[in-house]
Amino acid sequence: MSFDAAGFLRRREFMGRGAMGFGSLALASLMQDQARGESAGLRPVSPHFPPRAKQVIFLFMDGGVSHVDSFDPKPLLAKENGQKPKFQVDKTVFNNNGNILKSPWEFRNYGESGLPISDLFPHIGSCADDLCVLRSMTSFSPNHPNAVYSLHSGHILTGRPSMGAWASYGLGTEGRDLPSYVVIHGGQVPSGGMQSMGNGFLSAAHEPSIFLPHGQVLKNISPREASTAIQRRKLDFLREIDGSLARQREDSEAIRSAIRNYEMAYRMQMSVPDVADLETESKATKSLYGLDSKTKATRTYGAQCLMARRLVERGVRFIELTIDKAGGDRWDQHSKLKEGHEANAAMVDQPIAGLLKDLKSRGLLESTLVVFAGEFGRTPFAQGRDGRDHNPQGFSIWMAGGGVRGGMTYGETDEYGYRVIDKKMTVHDLHANMLHLMGMDHTQLTFRYGGRDTRLTDVHGEIIPEILV
Repeated sequence: MSFDAAGFLRRREFMGRGAMGFGSLALASLMQDQARGESAGLRPVSPHFPPRAKQVIFLFMDGGVSHVDSFDPKPLLAKENGQKPKFQVDKTVFNNNGNILKSPWEFRNYGESGLPISDLFPHIGSCADDLCVLRSMTSFSPNHPNAVYSLHSGHILTGRPSMGAWASYGLGTEGRDLPSYVVIHGGQVPSGGMQSMGNGFLSAAHEPSIFLPHGQVLKNISPREASTAIQRRKLDFLREIDGSLARQREDSEAIRSAIRNYEMAYRMQMSVPDVADLETESKATKSLYGLDSKTKATRTYGAQCLMARRLVERGVRFIELTIDKAGGDRWDQHSKLKEGHEANAAMVDQPIAGLLKDLKSRGLLESTLVVFAGEFGRTPFAQGRDGRDHNPQGFSIWMAGGGVRGGMTYGETDEYGYRVIDKKMTVHDLHANMLHLMGMDHTQLTFRYGGRDTRLTDVHGEIIPEILV
């Protein structure tokens, strides 16, 4: 050890000896950041301000529903059907662009609001006065994986936390025996994989639990022990040895989180079968969701929607539903638009309407935000003869409940439904408003990663007062 003339450590000596100390300070800071997140997934956390929506059900329409065939009627398409487009056509995914293609379905005005919805969705149409249709959504990419990533995480590349993970990180769960974030998986793995719904760089406490609508609902926590007594002894032993290690370490939050995860998995073995036991529901309720449908896809999606309501009742914070291949593919009809969209609509229409009506009758819709969205829309001109290509430049999604103003539309596409011409929205705006309704300021919900405070909305996102009650 060397000192200068005044008796102080020389600078290089000080820096060398202090290096590990600086590292410890940095680690302590990181562990503090993570401590909130790792705990939050297992307990409720106070929001920034009083929320309108305590929980979210996100209905992911994988593949891209055609907005001009569902929630954004364009009479000019019928008038110019079969004609060459009179507007500039940008490069599309397959560049197999045909003429203007009218919608195969008629639009009708529903409810007191007179909201126009096509014959694809007559059941959802009966809930028109609860819907806020956002007609000016845009996507960051025309490609499925990147658009799916951005819809979920606000970024076109994988590896970022999804909106469900951010909600879990920010608010935790109100249910002691269930996780804060659940994906009820219909069977179709979305483009880009299930990681689009993942926790990214947030703690593993915020990774979604994947439930299935039938059979063994949650496969990866099924007990292997012969009795619960044996399993309980194992868990107690793990708690003892992990707890001993945690007491020896100052940075023990990760260890304590592991203990909590063991306990959560144990409690879920008891709680999940109860959530999945739809036989306890009345015959009328099951019929409302389409569980008596002749179509298997409708029954499956109906079970997903009914399970979502049961999870809401048990305090799960964020619930996402994926779809199956009802029409031979997801909502991605590059050909045979009519056959494919009709099959997919038949799968989800009655169950979604049943969910909205059931939530409303139980007084849950006011505190539950329901969002219906795909990753982009479809072109107003044909791909080939009878399909539609991807259109990220303007499409429709809708929200209901949870503080959203119903029976209205927001934003506008041009007369062909090709580009947004008024009140353009991005996924950052969608996420900002979803978080706002849940009582969170999207600019304040941050996590330190890569040397900067990151957030779901990056440096963007605007609150839209017109759509809020």
